[in-house]
Amino acid sequence: MNVLERLSFFASLYDVHDHPERGMWLLYITVLLLAALVYRLGFARRLPLLKNVIIYGLLALGCTILTFFAVFLPVAEGLAVAALVLIIYKIRLRQAKEGEDG
Repeated sequence: MNVLERLSFFASLYDVHDHPERGMWLLYITVLLLAALVYRLGFARRLPLLKNVIIYGLLALGCTILTFFAVFLPVAEGLAVAALVLIIYKIRLRQAKEGEDG
């Protein structure tokens, strides 16, 4: 089986097979940004600055491991879908609250 056929969408988009260093960095940044967005939309609470730094630091560390999985598994794609669902949820929630108030 050809390895190129097994790459995930973002891994093949960033040419991980031809330019591994650049492709892995781009994949890591994508996974990190999407994970931070999903965390912010779905789970974040108001916390002191130091706690936020610790949480985002651990998130960046965890995304390092997820990036290696994201080469062959749809990790970034799943995060993108989760972010899209949470964005739609937040919009609908805001519309419902405005409908109650007005």
